[in-house]
Amino acid sequence: MMKLYYATGTCALASHIALEEAGAAYTTDRLDFKTNQQNSPDYLKINAKGRVPALVTDKGVITETPAILAFIAQSFPNAKLAPFDDAFAFAQVQSINNYLCSTVHVCHAHKGRGYRWATEETSFADMKRKVPETMSACFALIERDLLKGPWVMGEQYTICDPYLYTISGWLEGDGVDLAKLPGVVAHRKRMQERPAVQKVVSEEKALAA
Repeated sequence: MMKLYYATGTCALASHIALEEAGAAYTTDRLDFKTNQQNSPDYLKINAKGRVPALVTDKGVITETPAILAFIAQSFPNAKLAPFDDAFAFAQVQSINNYLCSTVHVCHAHKGRGYRWATEETSFADMKRKVPETMSACFALIERDLLKGPWVMGEQYTICDPYLYTISGWLEGDGVDLAKLPGVVAHRKRMQERPAVQKVVSEEKALAA
């Protein structure tokens, strides 16, 4: 059985939803970032990066959201979470998820993780001020060019959808005007109607309480 290490309010929500959508047999272990549990000796033995998500499988540990999502989709092909019969379409799925990981998430992280890129407090403040602009630009691109509707890839629900849903949940806190993103907002509402999403969100909230 697989085990997902996650923390509430993080990108690990996407992997959690994907596992549920796939019908996988899994357990979860919630880390407490407030007590720096992600950097505890025990967790660093699992993921030396000190971050979430981390998925423990019978073959070893997988880290990084795009890799975990692709692994889940490939491990449970009957769930049809990725278009494996079309190499180009699957590459597009990977392209979108890697954009969410390498660009959008990094823009968001400048709000509270400025110490990763600078040491001066004034630099932290400057990066934080920039977040509404950079996140708005990222999601304007997603709204215009990447979100086909009703799901990210069009008619087929894929591993792109829980990832976009997860990151779009940060937009209000990042100062982004949702009125300019009707497609993203509609996508979020559709996601919230899915039983797997409702189950996972409810479980995470209950454990965080």
